[in-house]
This record gives sequence, structure tokens and C-alpha cells, in this order.
Amino acid sequence: MKLILASNNGKKLRELQALIGPLGLELVTQGSLGIPEAEEPHVTFVENALAKARHAAQLGQGPAIADDSGLCVRVLQGAPGVRSARYAVDHGQIEETAGRELIDSANNAWLLQKMQGQLDRRAHFTCLLVAVRHAEDPEPLIAEGHWEGTLLEVPQGEHGFGYDPLLWLPEHRQSAAQLAPEVKNAVSHRALACARLRELMTARWTLK
Repeated sequence: MKLILASNNGKKLRELQALIGPLGLELVTQGSLGIPEAEEPHVTFVENALAKARHAAQLGQGPAIADDSGLCVRVLQGAPGVRSARYAVDHGQIEETAGRELIDSANNAWLLQKMQGQLDRRAHFTCLLVAVRHAEDPEPLIAEGHWEGTLLEVPQGEHGFGYDPLLWLPEHRQSAAQLAPEVKNAVSHRALACARLRELMTARWTLK
């Protein structure tokens, strides 16, 4: 069964395919089907994920899955939150046409600047996954995962993407970007959300 992924992020595609693949699902990006990105005007992860999933399902004429995730910092009242991917862009630190890797670096640098002098460095990743059988599915599957840690003062690690180099995981004594991909895929916020989503899909969808 093919499932449209409402994202064009290659690294996210690989992570989700590894996590959802055991159900016999094949993820295809919306971009490969000519589907433009959806608007994300909402202030919560679940609303944005649902909007993206319905958009991809409608234009792709098939079941879809969307991920809305981000970093929530305690002392910043949950910021950057749903604006995690555009944090530096929103604050005029970089142009949105700069490309994903440069924007990720700018996001990390801007967050570190905002955290200067802060003693409370608690933060967590949130992942909200939504899957729909079709655009008007009245029963979307919704799964959530959290990954707790603290913010480093300098990035560490080469794996992962986004804010992974900044989130220190005390139980692993490494940053999220230092974890081997197979380890991350077992313990991350996305892994936890995927595990729950697999349960929901198995119970509520007929997978062939």
C-alpha cells in the first residue's frame, strides 16, 4: 500500500520509511507526485499535521500521512514550537530561499543566541503524526511522541537534521545528532509517534 508523505524532506522520508515500513507501507513524497506544500497557518502541531495530510490526500487521490514536529523550549514558553523549521527566517536571520541545510544552521544559531545566559535549558522534541485514508476521512489517526533533553551551548554531532545537534540526551550521554541512525529510530519522538501510529493502523485500517 502506498502512502503519500506530506513532506519533501529526504531525511524525514528515510526515517519514517524505516519506522513504518514493517507494516508493508511504501511512502512516496508529495513532491514526486507534483503536489505543492500545504499552508501551515495553525499554532498547534496537530492542526498543522491534519491540514497537511488532508491536502496531500486530496491532491494525490490516496491515503496520506503528515508529520508536524518541532523543538519546544521550556524557558521560551514552548518556542520555537510549530515554527521550528522557520525560526531564523521568521526573525529575519536568513532568507527562506537559502536552502534547508543553511536554514537549519541559522535556526540553531538563532536559538543559541536566544538562550544566552539561560540556566534552565530543558527542551523536548514533539512529533505529531496524522494519517488519513482520504481527504475527508472523519477518523484521522493521530499519534504523538515526545523526546526530552537539555540544550547544549554548541552543536555536537553530524547525524540527523534540524535541531538534533543541540538536544543533549542524558540517558545516552550524546546529542541527538551523535546517535547512530538505528538507535535514533528506536528512541526518538518520531519513533514513539510511529509506534503508536502502527498500533492505530493495525487496529483500524485494513492493510493489504
